[in-house]
Amino acid sequence: MEYIRLGSTGMRVSRICLGCMTYGTPTWREWVLDEEASRPFFRRAIELGINFFDTADMYSLGVSEEVTGKALRDFAQRDDLVIATKVYQPMSDKPNDRGLSRKHILASIDRSLKRLGIDYVDLYQIHRWDSETPIEETMEALHDVVRAGKARYIGASSMWAWQLAKAQHVAERHGWTKFVTMQNHYNLVYREEEREMIPLCADQGVGMIPWSPLARGFLTGNRPKGTAPATVRGRTDTISHAMYNEGDYAVVERLGEIAARRGVSSAQVALAWLLHKPTVSAPIIGASKMYQLEDAVAALEVSLSAEEIAALEEPYTPHTVRGHA
Repeated sequence: MEYIRLGSTGMRVSRICLGCMTYGTPTWREWVLDEEASRPFFRRAIELGINFFDTADMYSLGVSEEVTGKALRDFAQRDDLVIATKVYQPMSDKPNDRGLSRKHILASIDRSLKRLGIDYVDLYQIHRWDSETPIEETMEALHDVVRAGKARYIGASSMWAWQLAKAQHVAERHGWTKFVTMQNHYNLVYREEEREMIPLCADQGVGMIPWSPLARGFLTGNRPKGTAPATVRGRTDTISHAMYNEGDYAVVERLGEIAARRGVSSAQVALAWLLHKPTVSAPIIGASKMYQLEDAVAALEVSLSAEEIAALEEPYTPHTVRGHA
């Protein structure tokens, strides 16, 4: 395993982050693994040297945090781990059980810590931008979470570049904690972040931990052209169907050609491409089958040439912005 500083912080994380949305309860999403089925993935991740785990309060409506916390307590020492979770998405139908108000943030961090069974998270992230709450209120509440010792760092997720810039400016102006990470939608078939967000992160020293680095399995071939999706998630993930389109198959085809020449999987090459990007700290991968976890770690051994990177990027076509909602 390789380790890297998370953005401009001094904290080091594994170059692969295990995303825990896949683990919780299938009553939330059909493709989610329950606790018993999830535990081998946490054990194997730790064996492989992964120390970075990302979940959110809304995954399985809290059950993901419970499953993640219990497994990590059983298989590793707390100080050896970097645990991240998120706040923003609705947790119930109650009017204040969502968003980035001070009320919701301060209640949510305590609930997340209780479900995880820990005293603090290493990275507390806003899951999306809240247009109904003043950013000053949000940033001050997040600063108070850090000052209370309940989080070591704070991060953001998909939003417009101007929104991240505004949040950082507000925090700096008031002497509050600034975001150290951006968890954004970025992969070989969605590169719109290269226009504004990635240059901003590079300039400001904000580390990127992209979500959906394999385009929800699209880059692995789970939706062959002209056929029904090959996996349960591919068939039932309506978000995935809206994210990627017909023109993206040219990228998948080019990816497959390069992977075949190298004798590795398409997933390894797609992740290797991300790992070559200087602003990327650690892609967040999901794994419901053990070979997917093994493939992700094996991607660290794939060194792409400049010619291969250019070939992978050449078929890309622009997309409308997706993933901010």
